[in-house]
Amino acid sequence: MQNPRKIGLITLAVLIVWGIVGGGIAWQKQRQKQAQPRIVATTYAIVQIADKLNLPLVGVPTTQNKLPKQYQRVTKVGNPMNPSVEKITSLKPTAVYSVTTLDDQFGKAFKEQHVTPHFLNLTSVASLEKTLTQLGRTYNRQPAAAKQVRLIKQAQQRAQRRAKHQQAPRVLVLMGLPGANYMVATNHSYVGDLVQLAGGQNVFAQSKQEYLQPNEEAIQKANPQVILRLEHAMPAMVTQQFKQEFKQNSMWAKTAAVKQHRVYDLHEPTFDATANMNVVTALNQVSQWLYPKGAAA
Repeated sequence: MQNPRKIGLITLAVLIVWGIVGGGIAWQKQRQKQAQPRIVATTYAIVQIADKLNLPLVGVPTTQNKLPKQYQRVTKVGNPMNPSVEKITSLKPTAVYSVTTLDDQFGKAFKEQHVTPHFLNLTSVASLEKTLTQLGRTYNRQPAAAKQVRLIKQAQQRAQRRAKHQQAPRVLVLMGLPGANYMVATNHSYVGDLVQLAGGQNVFAQSKQEYLQPNEEAIQKANPQVILRLEHAMPAMVTQQFKQEFKQNSMWAKTAAVKQHRVYDLHEPTFDATANMNVVTALNQVSQWLYPKGAAA
């Protein structure tokens, strides 16, 4: 018969070990919880990127676009053009992301609340690829980021095959704004970049500027063969504005694009003013508009 004292000591030792192990596991879980990033995405494009990389978000923009399932119950922080800095601060984020095109618009408001946002460059497809790679490295999501970059590269290759050995069409890109008519998008805009990747010739190429004030004389002289109209911010209103402009202004009827019925409306969320994770679909569509009889993709 075993010594009761010995059995007691063994039992006590086992309990102590289990207590240490259990405490260690709890401590590890607490550390992991504390180390978990708390990310706020202030634009829909950034939410899309976060979804593809499976990043944890504690704040998302207020948007009419359908949010990915994993973020549908996450706190809304307001319109991307004017997010609530106070609400963002209350979430105690480890990182706040916006886009470079909005830096001047509300960078000051963030600074006043001692919040330092990261402005991601999404002005082109190449910058989107770079952003994906950087975020993948930052949050240990390299395989997921590499997969998305690979899909984008494949879309570019398909567009190149479609345009091969064909004459590049002259393309005019317009960005409509609610109540403000429209702007001309250059090759430095996101949609302008899609045109370039698809093998088109933007009739308003610039060295730096993304958008220009429209000049009817210059548009007539360029005589675009394809016109792409981006309905931005409030699509229904902007679409109606474009219809009225093209109906009432006789200039448009003189362009090759209107004569040949090659005027196309670009709708959200597939198309936007900044690059986003619908880029593969968007590039495929632009490629088909520019080269409807192109090589099979």
